[in-house]
Amino acid sequence: MSAVTTSTGTSTTVVCDHCGRKNRVPAAAAGTPRCGNCASPLAWIADAGDADFAEVAEQAQPYVVVDLWATWCGPCRMVSPALEQVAHELAGRVKLVKVDIDQNPRLAQRFQVQAVPTLLLLDKGEVIARKTGAAPAPALRQWVEETLAARR
Repeated sequence: MSAVTTSTGTSTTVVCDHCGRKNRVPAAAAGTPRCGNCASPLAWIADAGDADFAEVAEQAQPYVVVDLWATWCGPCRMVSPALEQVAHELAGRVKLVKVDIDQNPRLAQRFQVQAVPTLLLLDKGEVIARKTGAAPAPALRQWVEETLAARR
């Protein structure tokens, strides 16, 4: 499995899990990102805040996993790599959007965050599932897949 290598404002560089090529993935775009070399789906991981959340998360085509976290939160730092792993495993099916609640208090208030990490699963901006607390990657993937299966 590969990892996000760099993040620059509105795009992130992602290494393709299939061929190893680096690809620039925008924070917001129509459709889902694919490798420019082998056309495999790419993990879509982006940061968002109060100003751009609608564009980055609510208008995204695949389902969106929102990670509402804080820099001071130990469990948040533990769950972040697990969420990134899930984003890679479910590339093309989900987008991971990270929101630092200390920097984006309007989103924390809007989603009534009482504890961090708080995870949301969105379908076209609508919250379809919510989970609070850290969990390992297999449990997070199961949560996402069971929620998506129930929507079919």
